[in-house]
Amino acid sequence: MPTDAAAVGLAFRTLLFVPGDRMDRVAKAHATAADVVCVDLEDAVPAADKAEARAAVLAFLADGATPRTAVRINGLRTAAGLRDLLALAEADQPPPILLVPMVESAAELAIVDAVLGDRAVSVIPLVETVEGLAAVREIGVSPRVDNVMFGGGDLSSQLGVDLAWEPLLHARSRFVLGCVAARVRAIDVPFVNVKDQAGLAAEAMQAKTLGFSAKAVIHPAQLEPVAGAFRPTADELARARAAVDAYREAGGRAVMHDGMMLDEPIVRRFESLLQQHNEA
Repeated sequence: MPTDAAAVGLAFRTLLFVPGDRMDRVAKAHATAADVVCVDLEDAVPAADKAEARAAVLAFLADGATPRTAVRINGLRTAAGLRDLLALAEADQPPPILLVPMVESAAELAIVDAVLGDRAVSVIPLVETVEGLAAVREIGVSPRVDNVMFGGGDLSSQLGVDLAWEPLLHARSRFVLGCVAARVRAIDVPFVNVKDQAGLAAEAMQAKTLGFSAKAVIHPAQLEPVAGAFRPTADELARARAAVDAYREAGGRAVMHDGMMLDEPIVRRFESLLQQHNEA
């Protein structure tokens, strides 16, 4: 389980959402193997309970938060979201990671950055609309951003399609390309059928294959299937190490190895895999 704040803010495989009005669940969530625990003040909290939940989250941040703790505020186009942002920015202990929903432009993140000032907070924007999808690269290069999350729930509603793999495949592909252009990690939307473990594992593997680096979850039972899908196997790591070694032994020239022609772009991918797992 990661404990380094910088490492958590940059690279993780699982992000577990927990309602901000259920502090008993927040404590239990931090006892799981989730890489990041996101206390949710947005969708999980009814409008009438948002002020009370905000106060409870601020109290938790003061004495119970860890480097794995994240908070999702309400959207910046809402009064609740503006109150959330100001309260967290002024807190004695702000969250290490802040999720900002419904982001459609870099200008919104400039506001977040200005309000946070010199507070050491990593920001994860959620792209959840067609308008946001068109601005993924600009959103991704904003200050404090190392990860951007694909918000398929609101997007599927806007498009009038099911929250499923095939209807959102084109949107996911565009999203990943935008994240790559911005050189940030792409985080996939949660799989909402908690009882369908096989479906979850299949979608997590599809997300990894498409270029996502992590996937959000909504129940602790989803953590291991997602982590397992994104975790490289021992064979994958050994194959990457052998390929990198063969390329280096060839003096950085294209070389045939194990039936594959290795050149610089191919080897960079293997090196990246090894670096992510401290085996470079």
